[in-house]
Amino acid sequence: MRLYVAINMDDKERTNELNRLALKYSEFYKGKVSIFPRVPITSLKDFSYWYTPGVAAVSLAVNHNVEDVFNLTGKWNSVAIVTDGTRVLGLGNVGPEASLPVMEGKSMIFNFLGGVNAVPLPIRVKEKEDFVHVAKALEPSFGAYNLEDIESPKCFFVLEELQKELSIPVWHDDELGTACITLAGLINSLKVVQKKAEDAKVVLFGAGAANIATAHLLAAAGFKMKNIVMADSKGILEPNRPDVDSLMFTNPWKYSLAMETNGDRLSGEEGGAFKGADIVVSASKSDPTTLHKEWIASMNDDAIVFALANPLPEIWPSDAKEAGAKVIATGRSDFPNQINNSLVFPGVFRGVLDARARKVDYDIMVVASRAIAGRVKNPTPEEVIPAMTDLGLYPEVAASVAYASSEKGYARKHESKEKFLQIATEIIEHNRKAYQTLLDNGSITKLPED
Repeated sequence: MRLYVAINMDDKERTNELNRLALKYSEFYKGKVSIFPRVPITSLKDFSYWYTPGVAAVSLAVNHNVEDVFNLTGKWNSVAIVTDGTRVLGLGNVGPEASLPVMEGKSMIFNFLGGVNAVPLPIRVKEKEDFVHVAKALEPSFGAYNLEDIESPKCFFVLEELQKELSIPVWHDDELGTACITLAGLINSLKVVQKKAEDAKVVLFGAGAANIATAHLLAAAGFKMKNIVMADSKGILEPNRPDVDSLMFTNPWKYSLAMETNGDRLSGEEGGAFKGADIVVSASKSDPTTLHKEWIASMNDDAIVFALANPLPEIWPSDAKEAGAKVIATGRSDFPNQINNSLVFPGVFRGVLDARARKVDYDIMVVASRAIAGRVKNPTPEEVIPAMTDLGLYPEVAASVAYASSEKGYARKHESKEKFLQIATEIIEHNRKAYQTLLDNGSITKLPED
């Protein structure tokens, strides 16, 4: 009822009301997640095998074969959500304590949609090397890492180092999750406008973490790097832009894309990138005046416009449509085609955990994107992406990811795709039923009245 009332308010009133409720409920519940035993305890006698003395045999078994930690402990289903709180949502550097409510929310989504035990883990570090050191030290406890809300370009260094050093999958959701769901939406958008990936000219507006990862993922999916143009507030990214030489030292990831993209060597102000483009993916300033209607009008017929900033998209969908866009997506749930990372990470992590995978890479992400896109059987301009309410999505993505991990040699556990689908479905459904039981019997308290 409260959400119904909020939805019928204007944007500012709705935001203020949701902020009020978030603070009220957070004070009431004092945290979004809890840890419960998953084993039966009927008396203190049970502790003799769940803990001492019996637990010593389990420790010795793992000491003899460290891979048994995945079979004898909860590591197989545990994910750490690690952040330093330096780029939280649109709030910026708010610090590790202030990031905790966001990480708890992420943990809740992991658990409810993917059946994953995710631990919110903000850490107090300043240097990127210290972040890597802490994460490496914590690896024995977790089957995968989800990095979250880390400032750019630090996030690129941390992700690369941990992917190189650790034997568990490491994922940065602001890079890889956003890129993955963007690709899924573009796969179906191209079907709607009847264009091919290898022919499409793409503008990536904003050259931060999300679009840098998107450029690489698009290339892995068949788009041509030379047909991708990146632009930001300083103009079109190209080898002769005045700041490019300094990027070699301050942001080598952005520098490499200045060399690899923009085959026509466009230059100048950002608006010039849009002329003759088929697609724009904007991950930029949260302001509806960021993308100009005349820029969209200069694109090819049946243009695809993804304006992903939150809470306000870079252009209102109605303005983009008036300017000639055929397919329009945003990051918001109150417009068609919400590009939402929550469609990605629960299934991806369920998959890499079920396969006991050692890594995740762009090839695996392409598989996940295609699985997500495949849930929309007949794409239309208003539906190029599935909804979060499509509960069959998550086990299907998990099975696709797990099987691809096995085929590529990343997995410790090998099964058929059908078996992986059965495993993921059973885990997610069991977890959801357990949650519903706790809700029904009052173990989870109902929301307080206003």
